[in-house]
Amino acid sequence: MDANSKKLPLSVTIITLNESDALPACLESVAFAEDLVVVDSGSTDDTLQIAQSMGARVFSQPWLGYGQQKNFAVDQARHDWVLCLDADERVDPLLRASIETALSHPNPPFNGYQIARRNHFLGRGLKHGFGYPDINIRLMNRHRGRWTEPSVHEYIQVTGPVGRLDGDLLHFSAENFQQYLEKHNRYTTLQAQMLMAHPPRWLRLKMVVNPLVCFIKGYVIKRAFLDGLPGLVHTVCHCFTTFTKYAKLYESLLREKRAG
Repeated sequence: MDANSKKLPLSVTIITLNESDALPACLESVAFAEDLVVVDSGSTDDTLQIAQSMGARVFSQPWLGYGQQKNFAVDQARHDWVLCLDADERVDPLLRASIETALSHPNPPFNGYQIARRNHFLGRGLKHGFGYPDINIRLMNRHRGRWTEPSVHEYIQVTGPVGRLDGDLLHFSAENFQQYLEKHNRYTTLQAQMLMAHPPRWLRLKMVVNPLVCFIKGYVIKRAFLDGLPGLVHTVCHCFTTFTKYAKLYESLLREKRAG
């Protein structure tokens, strides 16, 4: 894009809770945006000070749930076009250029844009399996898009045409394996709670079959074996997540049956 040409202004939204280690790199990667919005749900570290020192507008909002919190952040944006990030994500140079090109049009042909996310795991940027490309809509016209609001696995829904951007969103979800397992434990509990409303049939069978199918899909079909040991561990963790959510659901159903 010509440096002298005008582009549509961009807001970036980030939700945080004790993200002082990850936030600086995230904000630095989107310093090209005209508006930085950080919505914090009660950090006790230096997250707020870091955000303010790097030019972000900071809002405090008690936790609403993933989708609700992200929609609240989008509502604080000053501009129509919004890039939604987590604090442990970073925009790579090619993605930045692609975003700027997309917003160089006064009337972009799309109402939202998909972005490939490259997950970093055990010190390696994954290129296969469930680690890449993890495609999500993250750039949207906020008058045409909105986050869904389940308790976990929220995503952006856009009305109208959706395009695809070049470049990657780099995702550093955990500094170590312990943090990964802690996040796994939180997410599978939320998933099990969601499934309680409509428990699937053949639950015991799903606990056995679904993780096996998951492994074949990720490690063989999606070629996670090409990512070496990190690819194997990442795939096994993904399968274990599938197993754990069903196991926790089974436990909850047993508890409910005994209580009744």
